[in-house]
Parts: sequence; structure tokens; C-alpha cells
Amino acid sequence: MRRTSESRRDSAGSDRTSALTAEVRALQTRLTELTDEVSRNDALLRKTQERELELLRAGSLAQLLDRLIHGLRTSYQLDAVTLILHDPNHEIRHLLAGDGFLLEELSEVQFVDVLATMAPMLGNLEKPWLGPFRMADHELLVPKARQNGSLALIPLRRSGQLDGVLVFSSADRFRFNRELASDFLAHLGVVAAICLENAVNRARLVRSGLTDFLTGFHNRRYLHARLCEELARAQRDHLPIACLMIDVDHFKRINDKYGHLAGDAVLREVAQRIDDEMRLSDTGARFGGDEFAIVLPHGSIADGEKVAQRVLDAVRGEAIVVANQRTDRGSGLGSLSSQECGPQPGRSLADRHQLGPVPRPAQTPRPALERPRSRTMNRGAPTSAMMAPTGS
Repeated sequence: MRRTSESRRDSAGSDRTSALTAEVRALQTRLTELTDEVSRNDALLRKTQERELELLRAGSLAQLLDRLIHGLRTSYQLDAVTLILHDPNHEIRHLLAGDGFLLEELSEVQFVDVLATMAPMLGNLEKPWLGPFRMADHELLVPKARQNGSLALIPLRRSGQLDGVLVFSSADRFRFNRELASDFLAHLGVVAAICLENAVNRARLVRSGLTDFLTGFHNRRYLHARLCEELARAQRDHLPIACLMIDVDHFKRINDKYGHLAGDAVLREVAQRIDDEMRLSDTGARFGGDEFAIVLPHGSIADGEKVAQRVLDAVRGEAIVVANQRTDRGSGLGSLSSQECGPQPGRSLADRHQLGPVPRPAQTPRPALERPRSRTMNRGAPTSAMMAPTGS
């Protein structure tokens, strides 16, 4: 009996030991999992902080978009990153285009008038959503080649307003799941929204300082800076450069007879027609009043005359209708090439443009923008009535 009792106690003790051992192993496994999760979250935090600093250092709107797409994809080792931006008035697109940025260069950025058109859940996305990719819900958010695995949808919220959604895509089905801590991603979304707002405001400020408010053309300040750069480059690389000066003939008659609003409308239309005829490499600007200028990098006299003729044909080819009135305008246009100016000892072309001409014989041409029209292409026949009723 005693041996049986001792055997039972030994067996019970062994069972308790086995149970405790199994519990310890389970706790060790759980501790390892928690440690790994802490390590992953710590690594994620460091990456997030590094990327946030990179976003804050972005010097332009285009650079910010590039870092949001390519920078985050590389940093987080993702298969794809997509940015959906709420741009109902097309302002962001216009700001990017004004900086010469081609939207096709960054196909991962999509501009929409209403976010919910991309996915119904985006309309009221308050915090990051993590989960598996579902074709019915996420088809428009991810490139077709990456439509699998898991997603993280990060709202870009600012002052209670949803400016866009950042989409992280991974081929790993378990990379983004509901159990993963999302506070880092939420913070990243806030920082990205602030950076986006700052970049847009900075682009607005730059554009307002270098853009003519009436016509949308570059202003004289921008023209001066750009012409200095192009003149210096032309001299350094021994390449030609041409400049066209344009004005609208008898423009004062329109203002006097029909008012300044009609005159403003004419200037806007003339600027648009000039812009349509310029080469991609050319720079157009409103020089002042009814005067415009076009800078043609690498442009010879022949190039300038070709562009000039196109501009003349466009401006004079069709009457501008303002308040049910038509205007038939002539246009004065002169051209000047660096080939005509010739080198000046001791002063570069850019210096001469900025500081003014050095004394020289009267018959020698003066620098661009200070020289009277050297070639008048076709000023158009003056008319006694610049505007007439449409039916006349």
C-alpha cells in the first residue's frame, strides 16, 4: 500500500512537472513572439522616423511625390506604393505642370475629384486600414500586376479633411493584418499630409511670385532670371539663343472703347495663342502691358522667324470675341539672336543683360530686351474700328 501511494505521488509530481514544463515552453514561445514583434515595431518606428525626415526635407511638390512613392517603397521593402490625391479643382495638377513636371513620369500618383470613386471605403477612412487585398474593393487602388497579397490604406488627414490616401501593397498575404500596430502608419499619414500641404502652399507662393496673374504666363521677373541663365549657358556652350518681342497693335483703342475688362480678355486669349505655338523648350512671359516675350534656347534667327510666323498666324488668324464683339488685331513682333550681338570684351552676355550695355558705336545692335525691333514680321493693317459686332 505504501509503495502504491508513493508511486501515485511520484506520478502526480511527474505530471505536474510535465505540465509546468509545457507551460514554461509556451511562455517562452510567446515571449519570443512578443520580442520579435517589439523588434519589428522598433524597426518600423526607426524607418518611419527616417522617412518622415526625408519627406520634411523635400524641396518641391514633385520631389515630395517622388519620395512618397519610391522612397517609402524602398524603405519598407514593399511591392508597390500608390498615392490617391483629392484634387477636385485640378490645382495640384496645374502646379506640377507649371513646374514642367510630366504627370506620366509618376504613374503611381492618381488625382481624383472624389476619393470614394476609387473605393467606397475611402470616403470615410479615419485611420489606417490593414488587411487582405480584395478585388471587389481594391481593384482601382493597386497596379494590375500587384493585385494580390495584403494592403495598408493610410489616410492623409489634415484639420479633419481627407486630402488623399497612401496605399502600401505587399505580395505577402500576412504582411498587413489587423493585429499589426498601426499607430506608426497613422503618424506617417499625418506627417505626409502636412508635408503635402506645405509643398502645395510653397508651389502656390512660387507661382504667384513668378506668374502673371492675368494671363497665367511667366512674369517679367521670371523672364529676367531665365534669360540670364540661358545667355550664360549659350556663351559657355557656344550655342545660339533667340528672343522674340511681341506686342498687340492698337491695344489702347480696345481699352478706351470697350473697357479694361475687354482688354484683359484679349490679353488672356493672345497669351494662350502664343503659348500654343511655342516649342516645348521655349519660355514665354508677359513683359508688361500688351507686350510679351519668348526665349528660344539654342534658337537661331531662322528658328526665331519660324516661331514668330506661327505666332503671327495664330494671333491674327481668327478674331477674338469679347462680350459678343469681335476684335481684329495686328501684332508687332521683332526677333533678336545672340548671333547678331557678337561677343563683348570683358563682359559676358548674361552680365550685359543684367548690367546694361557697355558704350559702343551707335550702329552696333544693343542686347536683347533693350534693342528696338530689328525685324518687324507683319504688324497688320491698322483699322479704324478695332472691334465690330459679330454679325457685321
